[in-house]
Amino acid sequence: MSDVGQKLTEIAERIVETYKKEGGINRIDGVNLPATAPVVEMLDDLMEILFPGYFGKRVPARSNILFFVQSAIDRLFLRLLDEFKRACQYAQSIGTFDGEITKTTCEEKALALIQCIPAIRSLLKQDINAGFEGDPASKSLEEIISCYPYVYAIAAHRIAHEIYRMDIPLIPRIMSEWAHRRTGIDIHPGAVIGRSFFIDHGTGVVVGETTEIGDNVKIYQGVTLGALSFKRHPDGTLEKSGKRHPTIKDDVTIYSGATILGGETVIGEKCVIGANTWITSSVAPGTLVSYQDQQIYRAAKKVAQS
Repeated sequence: MSDVGQKLTEIAERIVETYKKEGGINRIDGVNLPATAPVVEMLDDLMEILFPGYFGKRVPARSNILFFVQSAIDRLFLRLLDEFKRACQYAQSIGTFDGEITKTTCEEKALALIQCIPAIRSLLKQDINAGFEGDPASKSLEEIISCYPYVYAIAAHRIAHEIYRMDIPLIPRIMSEWAHRRTGIDIHPGAVIGRSFFIDHGTGVVVGETTEIGDNVKIYQGVTLGALSFKRHPDGTLEKSGKRHPTIKDDVTIYSGATILGGETVIGEKCVIGANTWITSSVAPGTLVSYQDQQIYRAAKKVAQS
C-alpha cells in the first residue's frame, strides 16, 4: 500500500473511533429516518396539487384535470405512507411513540392529510388575496403566486402544520426548514396561523412554535415572534412545553425588524407595531407602537367602526 493509501486508512480508523466516542451525531444500525430528499419530493407533489400550473413541470388541461389530480395523489399517497412509517418507527425507537405502527395506521394518517387539501387551498386563496390587496406593487394574483416567497412558505406551513397535529415527528420540521432555506422565512410547524395572512418581502421572519396569529395579519421582513426566556427543570434541562411565544390578534400589522417575545404577550386587535420595536408585554387593542428617540411610544389609534 502506498504512503497515501496507508494514511487514508489511518484517517478512516480515527473517524470510526469518533463514532464510538462522539455518539449521538451518527446513526449506525438504527431505524431509517425520513430523509430530506423524499420529504421534499412529497412537498413538491403537494405544491403541484395546490397550485396546478404554477409548480411542477406541466400545465394541466381542464379536459384531463381529474386524471392529473388522481395520478398526483396516488403518487403522493405512496410517498406519505413510506415516510410516515419511517417517522413513527423513529419515534418508537426513542420512546416517544406508544401506539402500534401498522400499515392501516399510516394509511389513515396519509389519507387524512390528502383530505385536508381542499381546506388548505381555501386558506391559501385568502392568503394570496391578502398579498394582492395589501401590496400596491403587486399587479396580479399570478405575480403573487409566482414571485412572492411568502406563498411557498405559508403553503409549506399549512401542510406541515397538519402533519404536526397528527404527532408525526421530523417530517413537519424537514418541510418547514426546507421552506426556510428556500424563502428566508422560518415558521415552526406548530404555529397556529389564521386566515388572510401576508408576509411582505419576508426575509428574516421567524415565527416560533407556540405562536398564535389571528386573521388578516400582515408582517414585514425581519419580524421575530419568539420566546422571552426559557424555563429550566431542576436538573438544568430546558422546559419544552407550555406557551413560549406571543399571540397576535386579528387585523394587526407588524413592520420590519420588530421583535415580539413571550408566551404571555398578546398584541390586541387592530394594533400597528412600528419598525424595530422590542415588545415583551401585552399591547392593548387599537394601539400604535413606535420607536422614536430610543424610546417606545404607545398611542391609541382612532379605529374606524366597521
